Amino acid sequence: MYRKIFLIFFLFLLITDCSKKEEISVKPPDDKESYLIYADALEQMNNGEFFYAAQKFAEAEKILPKVEHSAKALLMSSFCYYTINFHEDAISSLNYFLKKYPADENIQYASYLIALSNYEQILDEKKDLEPLLKTKKIIEDYIEKYPNTDYSLDLKFKLDLIQNQLAAKEIYIAKFYIQTQKWIPAINRLKVVVKDYEETIFIEEALHRLVEIYYNLGLIEEAEKTAKILGYNYNSSKWYENSYALLNKDYQKKQKNLNKDLKKKEQGLVRKTIKKILNK
Repeated sequence: MYRKIFLIFFLFLLITDCSKKEEISVKPPDDKESYLIYADALEQMNNGEFFYAAQKFAEAEKILPKVEHSAKALLMSSFCYYTINFHEDAISSLNYFLKKYPADENIQYASYLIALSNYEQILDEKKDLEPLLKTKKIIEDYIEKYPNTDYSLDLKFKLDLIQNQLAAKEIYIAKFYIQTQKWIPAINRLKVVVKDYEETIFIEEALHRLVEIYYNLGLIEEAEKTAKILGYNYNSSKWYENSYALLNKDYQKKQKNLNKDLKKKEQGLVRKTIKKILNK
């Protein structure tokens, strides 16, 4: 909510900032109709009637005589759709803006709104990975194109959240395979987390799950190797504690068996020596 209030304020500045440069807030003498439509849209937006304002801004965009005014009207229309969570309408309008006004000074902002509109549609996504991957690509492209902007800084944070969502889905699928004892698909899913999402909060669990699978399959060397990686990077993690306990249990068994063997040898030597003494 606060972000959208900020965006409203930002767009208001866009409208009013150019008033010193013959901005549209000054009535164009040669086009009264387009001015009235734009003024009506602006008033409706200020009153919170964003859907009506979006339509009116779009109408004004088609008849405003100056390119910079038309571009701004279309951007305002897109923003109004975004504000009321009409994300598909916002994206469609913004893509049209980018295509029609590629040299406009607000291109960065329009692209940012496209990224936000896509992002806000995937917040509740539970099943399909495609929207997440699509939004991830859009945000990565924006950050690459405009790396040193406030918009990129905000999108980097959102990219981290998307990475965590994708990693969580991989973990969820891997756990399903583990429950059904489909070890190879489970390993493959967990390796995706290790390879592609190593900076997420799920990397520790992924490594531990691999230790579990390798251990259950009798691949003790692989289990120990993976546990070492987990311990080296996350030695205070509960997942490392679980891996250590699992492997240490096996170690304790080996030690116990070794101690039994030594005890038997020791007892055998004692008996053998006693027999020698008795037979003298």
